[in-house]
Amino acid sequence: MPRQSPRAPGPSTPVYVISVAAELTGLHPQTLRQYDRAGLVSPGRTGGGGRRYSLNDIEALRVVAELTATGIGLEGVRRIIDLENQVIALRARNAELLERARALQSALDQTAAALDARRPNLPALRPRTGAIHPFG
Repeated sequence: MPRQSPRAPGPSTPVYVISVAAELTGLHPQTLRQYDRAGLVSPGRTGGGGRRYSLNDIEALRVVAELTATGIGLEGVRRIIDLENQVIALRARNAELLERARALQSALDQTAAALDARRPNLPALRPRTGAIHPFG
């Protein structure tokens, strides 16, 4: 059986030890531990409890470092990150709902066209003057 070449780890695969993560972010390892304790990043753990950071973790650490460098405290950083995540989730949900609305509108248009094709000679019904319309 031919040997498979190794694949590069994905962006969420925890592979970087804390010293490498510190070097990649320009932060002190103790700062990384503090951010982990504060819940701003959640690195993977080895069987012995050592932290392993992914590329996604490295990027999150860079964002935290940028925000704290502007004078924002860790609670403020946590709130900003939470709000950004909510915005991302809401945008995704909005896109889903827009797509569903388009599909429903298309189905409605097709149904109306099919009905028009089946009954071309029926008169259009209009509500009588003064009549109460059931939909307002």
